[in-house]
Amino acid sequence: MVTNYTGFIKKHLGYTDEEMKVWLDNPRNPEGIVKIAALLQKTIVIRVIESHGCSSLHKKGQEFYFDGPGNLLSKMNPKRICIYALSQMERLIFAAQELFYAGIDPNKMRIKHGGCFDVGLKCGGWGRIIFEFEFKDRKTVRKELAQKQK
Repeated sequence: MVTNYTGFIKKHLGYTDEEMKVWLDNPRNPEGIVKIAALLQKTIVIRVIESHGCSSLHKKGQEFYFDGPGNLLSKMNPKRICIYALSQMERLIFAAQELFYAGIDPNKMRIKHGGCFDVGLKCGGWGRIIFEFEFKDRKTVRKELAQKQK
């Protein structure tokens, strides 16, 4: 577990001493830095709850995985991911991180659903998926994935 947070940030981001001083001079950064270790222990799961006519073939129940800081965990995800759905997931991930840094459980987010911006066949588009967000402990997600593979 990370205990030297400023050293970790400096090394991870490749900052010089001068850049690190600028980073630390922003009052929001030192305030949030102590939460980074906990954020690294989280996984963001975005699950398809509706799908019809999706040209990328995303189906109900399919899940997309991101680490707490919002990086796509490529080995855990489908080989194909629709860029239009992915671009809409960013909003949920950003909101979750802001809630987490504020000390609020991201799972209590009021609006935790999104969808690709294709309007669907009835409105002149091709298809549509709707997804929901969940913020989970990384260990829990690993156990769940191991169970699914059995």
